[in-house]
Amino acid sequence: MSESIQMRNSQPPLQDEYVREHSWKDSTFFVVLRQFSRNKMAVCGLVIICLLVLMAILAPVLAPYDYRMIDPIHANQSPSAEHWFGTDNLGRDIFTRILYGARYSLSLGFLSSMLTAVLGITLGALAGFFGGKVENVILRLCDIVQSIPNMLLCICISQAFGQSFGVTCVALSISQIPNTCRLLRAQILSVREQEFVEAARMINCSKARTVVRHVLPNSITPIIVTFSTGIGMRILASSGLSFLGLGIQEPTPEWGAMISAGRTIFRYHPELVIFPGIFIALTVLSFNLVGDGLRDALDPKLRQ
Repeated sequence: MSESIQMRNSQPPLQDEYVREHSWKDSTFFVVLRQFSRNKMAVCGLVIICLLVLMAILAPVLAPYDYRMIDPIHANQSPSAEHWFGTDNLGRDIFTRILYGARYSLSLGFLSSMLTAVLGITLGALAGFFGGKVENVILRLCDIVQSIPNMLLCICISQAFGQSFGVTCVALSISQIPNTCRLLRAQILSVREQEFVEAARMINCSKARTVVRHVLPNSITPIIVTFSTGIGMRILASSGLSFLGLGIQEPTPEWGAMISAGRTIFRYHPELVIFPGIFIALTVLSFNLVGDGLRDALDPKLRQ
């Protein structure tokens, strides 16, 4: 009897090893990652985004010229071996300015989306969990902001506070905060009455801890999808503001500003508008594909 017990104890705990081996593979992160990797279009969009980010980071290394260098002798040249995308009306290399323009366009889209997410999540969590007067005040403020068209609100903010990177970022974020706030509020309303929230209340967990540790992690999935798709939409909106002369201005190489500068001679030199437009369209499309992939991967109903 003692020998059999000793032999049983000396055997490796195969079941425990199996549980440890497969527990991390079955975690939410890896399940979402596997589902996302099955969506080829989403993976393609993510690869393009990574290439654009690398292009923006390595712009000083990849750029053949200084984006501020003016060469009137070689102005308005067509694409050639020396200037791959041609030159603008001041002789500046378009390819160089597109590389540096990726820095400003991607930064605008990411930072404005991040600001929208932070403020929208904060307001939505307060409105959804506490309710009452807090909810009424927040929703009425959202109604006021949503009563103004998005582009008109951005134009008013840019015109009132000046044309700079920071003002453009704030203008793009404010117009989308009510959407994020209402989306998170709707999610929290369906989560706050579930059993794990009641259990947190029963053990005298503070309201702030309940919201941060239990409610938000179970309500944040739609915000992640909205955040990823919103980056592309804000890049498009920032290009529209720059095109109207209210966003980032010359000599800063922003894609929308480049299109605005080349629109007057588009008939004779279409490359001034076509190449920045291609990069804007490619960036917006890539973020939309990633957003669709995240939506399918994060929603259990859509998982294969």
